[in-house]
Amino acid sequence: MTTTTPSRGRRRAPSRMERAAGKAAALQKPRVILALLLLLALICVMLLDGYLRAEVGGDQRVRTGASSSDVPDDVLDGGPIVTFRGGQATTVSVPDKTIALTFDDGPNPTWTPQVLAILEKYDVPATFFLVGSMVSRYPGIVEDMVEQGHEVGIHTFTHVDLSYQSDARVRREMEQTQLALAGAAGITTTLFRAPYSSETDAIDNYSWPVYKKLGEDGYTSVFVDTDSDDWKRPGVSKIVQWATPKKNKGASVLFHDAGGERSQTIKALPQYIEKMRAKGYTFTTISGVMEQGRGTGQQPGAGGPQGTADGSQGTANGPQGTASTLQAAHREATGAILYEGKALVAAVAVAEWAVPTLSVGLLVVGVAVIGRFGMMLVLARRHYRLRNRRRFSWGPTVTRPVSVIVPAYNEKECIANTLASLAQSTHPIEIIVVDDGSTDGTAEIAESLGMPNVRVIRQANAGKPAALNNGVRNAAYDIVVMMDGDTVFEPDTVRQLVQPFADPEVGAIAGNAKVGNRTTVIGAWQHIEYVMGFNLDRRMYDLLRCMPTIPGAIGAFRREAVLQVGGMSEDTLAEDTDITIAMHRAGWRVVYQEHARAWTEAPGSLKQLWSQRYRWSYGTMQALWKHRKSLTDKGPSGRFGRVGMPLVVLFQIVTPVFAPLIDVFTAYSMIFIDFKAALLAWLAVLGVQLVCAAYAFRLDREKYRYLLMMPLQQLAYRQMMYLVLIHSCVTALTGGRLRWQKLKRTGEVGTPAGAG
Repeated sequence: MTTTTPSRGRRRAPSRMERAAGKAAALQKPRVILALLLLLALICVMLLDGYLRAEVGGDQRVRTGASSSDVPDDVLDGGPIVTFRGGQATTVSVPDKTIALTFDDGPNPTWTPQVLAILEKYDVPATFFLVGSMVSRYPGIVEDMVEQGHEVGIHTFTHVDLSYQSDARVRREMEQTQLALAGAAGITTTLFRAPYSSETDAIDNYSWPVYKKLGEDGYTSVFVDTDSDDWKRPGVSKIVQWATPKKNKGASVLFHDAGGERSQTIKALPQYIEKMRAKGYTFTTISGVMEQGRGTGQQPGAGGPQGTADGSQGTANGPQGTASTLQAAHREATGAILYEGKALVAAVAVAEWAVPTLSVGLLVVGVAVIGRFGMMLVLARRHYRLRNRRRFSWGPTVTRPVSVIVPAYNEKECIANTLASLAQSTHPIEIIVVDDGSTDGTAEIAESLGMPNVRVIRQANAGKPAALNNGVRNAAYDIVVMMDGDTVFEPDTVRQLVQPFADPEVGAIAGNAKVGNRTTVIGAWQHIEYVMGFNLDRRMYDLLRCMPTIPGAIGAFRREAVLQVGGMSEDTLAEDTDITIAMHRAGWRVVYQEHARAWTEAPGSLKQLWSQRYRWSYGTMQALWKHRKSLTDKGPSGRFGRVGMPLVVLFQIVTPVFAPLIDVFTAYSMIFIDFKAALLAWLAVLGVQLVCAAYAFRLDREKYRYLLMMPLQQLAYRQMMYLVLIHSCVTALTGGRLRWQKLKRTGEVGTPAGAG
C-alpha cells in the first residue's frame, strides 16, 4: 500500500472530524470553567454564611482579670462615653435624671421589632449597638430603626473580643459593619461599643490600645453606667430594679434586644420607662448626651477625621459621609461604600436563602440516597434469589445463531483481542465488524485474522449509532448482540446473554460489564462503580421493569424490536439509553443477565474519564428529554415514564449532583463547627455505602480487597463526577452539542482470564 507524505513545509489541512473536535474542545473549556465557578460560588456562599454565624473565623475568647495599669485614671473613673479628640482621651457623663437607653447584640427578627414598637409607643429614643453580621442578615429592621429616629452604633461584625485580635482583624470588623449599615440604611456611624464591655473601670491594658486606635479613627466608644443584666433572665422586677440608677443620677443603661430569649426584656421595658418617667427622668440618645455635654462645657469628643461636627469626609477605616439629619452620630453613606454595602447585603441575602435551601435539599437527598441503598439491597437480594434458584428458567434453551455487531473506529490496539475472544464462543455466532472510517488499519487487522465467521463492513465515518444500524441491517439472524471494539467476552458470554429471549416478551438484555484494567487507582475506582453503581442498580431496575440503559459494552436485542423503534438514534449521545427507553415505550421487556460477563477497558486517565462520563451524563439528559412525553402516556410507555424516568432523574442526575456536596458540608463542619460529630456522620454514611458495595461484590463474586479504595473514591472520584454532571447541565442549558468521542485505548484487556 502506498502512502503519500506531505511535502516539507506544507501542513496537512485538518479533516472534518478534526475541525469538529477542535471546535467542540474550544466550546467545552468555557463550560468547564463555568462548572468550576459554580462550585467556587457555592463554597463562597457557604463561607459567607458561616462567617455571618461566626462559624468561620469565630473567636469565643473573652479576656478577664487583666491589669489596667496603662489606662489613665480619669478614664477609669470617668463617664461612659470616651472620645479622643485631638488625640486626648476625654470622657462624658450622662446628666442627672437622664437615661441614655442602649441595646446590644441586635438586630433580631423576633425581639428587635417588639422593642421598637414599645419605644415608638412611649416616644422614647434609644441607641442600638448592632452586630454587623446581623445587620447584613436583617437590613429591613435596621432601616426601620433609623427611620424611627433611633441611633445606631457598631458592636463589631462577628461579636468578638477585640483585645485578642490583630489590627487588621479590628479594622475588618469595623469596616464590614459600616458596609452593612450603608447597605441596610444608607448610613455609617461614629459610635462603637465593644462586645463584653461594661463600665469604663473594666478597661484593661489589652483593650485600651484598641480604644485608642479607634478613637484616632474618629470613633466614640460607649460604655455603661447601669446594667439591667437582662441576659441573665432574673425576672421582670429584677431587670427593672437593676436598670434603675441610684440617687437620681443619669446613666447609660444597657438592655439587650438579641443574643438569646428576650421575653423578660420585652415585659420589663414598658414598666421601666413608666417608672423612670414617674421619677422625673428623660430619655435621650448617646448623641443627645454629648450635645448636652457641649452645653455644660464638657468635652463632647465627637472629633477626629470622621467625627467632626461639620461632618467632613473620613478615611477608609472609619465612618464616612455628610452629617445625617437624623442623629449627629450618623453619616450619610455615599459613593463606593454605599454600593459596596448594598452588594454585601445582596450577597448575604443570597447566602441566607441558598444555604438553608441546600441544607434542606441535602437532607432530602441524604434520605433518598439511604433509601436507595436500602431498596437496592432488598431488590438485589430478591433478584439474585429469583434468578439463581434451581427451577428458574426463561423457557426453552435458546440455541439458534446470533449476530454479534462490533462497531469500530481506530481500535487497532483492541480489535484483535475482541475478535479472538468471540472466536471461543460456545454459542453459534456470526461477527460483523463495522469499520466507521478508521484511519489506523482497524479493518485490515480484522480481515487479516482470517476468521471464517467474521465480516468486515466499511463505511465513511458517521458515528457509532450509524455503525450499529449498518450492522443490524446486514445481520443474518433475528438476535443481535452489540459490543464495543475494546471489549472481550468470556466463551460462555453470548450463550448466557441470549437465554432470556426464550421469553417472547423480552426485547432486549443488559449484560454484566466488568472493568478489565482495574490494577490502577482510577481503574479500581471504576471497578467499584461498575459493580455497585451499575450492576446492583440493574438488578433493582430489572425487578421494577424500568431498566434505563443497556450498556454499549454488552447488550442483546431482538432485531425486529430494534427495527420497530427505528434503530439506534443519532438524536442523543447516549444511544444505548435512548434505545433502551424506546424499547420500554414500545412494550418490550428489558432484563438484566448477570451471568453474561464482558470485560471492557475503562478510561485510564482523569481526562479520558471526564470525557466519557461527560458524554454519558449529557446523553442521558438528552434521552430523558427526548422521551419526556412518556410521563403522560398510557400503557408500557406510561409505566416507564412514571416509574423509570423519576428514578433515573433522582438517582442518576439529582442525587449525584448533590451527593458530593455532603462531603463539602462535612469538610465545612469539621473545620468550623464540630469535627468529631461531622466525622462520625461522614463515616456512618461511608459505612452504609461499604455494606452495599460489599454485598454487590458478593453477588458478583468479586474480591473484597478493592473496597479498600472506597474511602478515597468518595473523597476524590465523587467530586469529579459532580463536576462532570454540573458541566453536563451547563452544556444542556446553553444548548451545546457533542460528537461521539473516541477514547484512547491501550489493548490492556486481552482475555477474560487476565482481567481479574
